[in-house]
Amino acid sequence: MTIACLIVTGLIGYADYLTGYKQSLLLFYFLPISLAAWFANFKFGLVIVAVCVMVWVLSDLASGIPALQFWNIGMAFASYVLFAGVVSKLATLVRELDQRVEERTAAYERETVERRRLDQEIAQVADRERRRLGHDLHDKLGQHLTGTALAAQVLKEKLAARCDPETGDAENLVRCLEEGIDFTRNLARGFFSPELKAEGLVVALQNLAETVSEQSGIKCVLSGDELIPIYDSTAANQLYRIAQEAVTNSVKHAVANHVDIQLAMDGSELYLSIVDDGVGFPDKPRSEGLGLYLMRHAAGLSGGTFDIRRNGEKGTIVTCRVVQSESQ
Repeated sequence: MTIACLIVTGLIGYADYLTGYKQSLLLFYFLPISLAAWFANFKFGLVIVAVCVMVWVLSDLASGIPALQFWNIGMAFASYVLFAGVVSKLATLVRELDQRVEERTAAYERETVERRRLDQEIAQVADRERRRLGHDLHDKLGQHLTGTALAAQVLKEKLAARCDPETGDAENLVRCLEEGIDFTRNLARGFFSPELKAEGLVVALQNLAETVSEQSGIKCVLSGDELIPIYDSTAANQLYRIAQEAVTNSVKHAVANHVDIQLAMDGSELYLSIVDDGVGFPDKPRSEGLGLYLMRHAAGLSGGTFDIRRNGEKGTIVTCRVVQSESQ
């Protein structure tokens, strides 16, 4: 920087000498002064100010000025010093601002990483609790209701053997208990979702499609290549959650007759879409429901992007894209 400032000052002084003392180039000396004050500091700027004043005076003397006007020299020196001070202060403020921006950016990045880590931990705890609740519903409440239903069946048979008029009531009790067992099993399936390894996503989605088709009577199919390479188990689990929630919404709320789950690779992106022919997603929803929030949250945990929109005039398209690499 010192050499650059001296070279610029020398070139301006030489040009000042060539133009003569009657054509002053005082304004051009602001260039090396501003470079010194901006990229170095105020002290170095003062050194360049002194050099510029000296070069200006020498160039005028060499060009044949009849007399030096010390008042003009003093005013020029004072103006240069003031200019160097302003530029140096501005440079200091800009550097401090840049440093604060970098510090806040680094703090935001650390906060984002920490928040994502906490979100993942919360999601893991929630998944464990959901699976535990599903097991409790199936293994404890379900077994208890099954035992109660068997006892009620025995009671019904005893009443029927005596031709007791209360046999019909006992039969209704058995039927209600059986309905309660089915309801509990369906609840347990809804709470329970498998902990997937990365390569198990395709199989899990196929089982999801078959289960939905069997339970709801809606045609649900999986379209995709079984050989799709999937490396990230976290992304696989979150994509399954998205598919599970989207298919559930299609069955319960969209009044769909057909649901198509698609899993494919688009370059380096893993692409999941759920397309139905139901009533369609509103262009301007009044509020974002819990299911939509959970799908967006799952996409964020997998590092992907989420989108939901109408499928033309009828139906809904839910998509999630996740960039993956073998290093994952």
